[in-house]
Amino acid sequence: MPAHSSGLRALIAGLALTLCSGAAQAGAQQYEPLAASVRAALHEAVSDAVAPTLPIPDAGERSLWLTEMSRRLQKRIPDENYRKALLTSIHYEATRAGLDPQLVLGLIQVESNFRKYAISSASARGYMQVMPFWTRVIGDGDAEKLFHMQTNLRFGCVILRHYLDREQGDLYMTLGRYNGSRGRAPYPNAVFAAQQNWKI
Repeated sequence: MPAHSSGLRALIAGLALTLCSGAAQAGAQQYEPLAASVRAALHEAVSDAVAPTLPIPDAGERSLWLTEMSRRLQKRIPDENYRKALLTSIHYEATRAGLDPQLVLGLIQVESNFRKYAISSASARGYMQVMPFWTRVIGDGDAEKLFHMQTNLRFGCVILRHYLDREQGDLYMTLGRYNGSRGRAPYPNAVFAAQQNWKI
C-alpha cells in the first residue's frame, strides 16, 4: 500500500475523531469595523426577544421534522423537552435569518457538538461558538449571555447571515469567514458533510 494512501487515511480518521470528540472547533471570528448602519441593523436583529416557534406551517410536517430531528439528537441531548426546545429555537433562528436550518444544525455539530457551554481555544462560546467581541459590537456587552440558548443561536445566525451577505451568497467563503479560516477548505467541507446528517 502506498505511504501517501495510509497517511491520507490517518488524516481523515484524525479529522473524524476530532469532529466527533466534542472538542469545540471554532476558529477566531475576526473583528472587522462595521459601518454604523450595519452595526445598527445587526444590533436590531439580535435585540428582538420574540419567543421561538417552529416556523413550519403544516402541522403534520412540523411534527415530522421535530420528531425526526429529536431522534437524531437524542444521544447528544437526552432530555427530550430541552432537545425539542433547542431544535425549535435552531429552526426559528435559522429561518428568521434566511438560513437553511439543516446547515445551521451541521454548523453546530462541527462547532460545539451541541454543547451549550463549549468554549474554544479562541474563547468562542456556546452552541454556535460566537466570539465575545460580538456582544460589545452589536449587543449589550454581556458575553455570559452567549451561554443562553436562544441568545447564542440568535447571535450565531445573525452573524452567519451577515457574512453570507458580505460574501454575496458564497456559502463556502461565508463558512470560512465564520470560522476564521476564510479560503481554506477543511471547515466548510466539514460543515457541508455534517449538514447531510440533518437532511430529511
